[in-house]
Amino acid sequence: MAISKQKKQELVETYTDLLQRSQGVIWLNNKGLSVSEIFDLRSNIREAEGKCQVTKNRLTRLALQNAGLPEMDDVLTGPTITGFALGDVPAVAKAIADFTKENDSVEIKGGLMGTEILSAHELTTLANLPPLEVLQAQLLGIINAPAQQLAGTLSSSVRQVVNVVNAYSDSEAQAVKT
Repeated sequence: MAISKQKKQELVETYTDLLQRSQGVIWLNNKGLSVSEIFDLRSNIREAEGKCQVTKNRLTRLALQNAGLPEMDDVLTGPTITGFALGDVPAVAKAIADFTKENDSVEIKGGLMGTEILSAHELTTLANLPPLEVLQAQLLGIINAPAQQLAGTLSSSVRQVVNVVNAYSDSEAQAVKT
């Protein structure tokens, strides 16, 4: 079914808008997926604050050019599904990686994070990162640990001084009594 020139222009504008709003983009092959499987993939990506579309490669190339992003000619071949990470990129990558584990016919082709080109292997590694909230908590723990240690050291030093003063006053009190 042929698409009109106007519809193609609208699709390029839509793809360009999504590319500009996305923190990252992941491309998958679309070989042998049923409509219900694509629906499941879309649902998983939507839960991870992303958007999923079956895209036309030639129109995606034009959108990449319009958005000022690198060319992805080696990735944009054959039937393609595009996952747009509108929020946390690792969360969308994890949703896609989990889907590819369940569906052997689908594989990650590659992607972009910002303007950085990522291979399928790099995206799989990215998918294995903990969620952003966990990473932030770990970072805060690392930053907070020296302050807690310093506070503990200072309070123990103050306690030692107080103990010495108490011991001295106790010994003075004993000396006065005798």
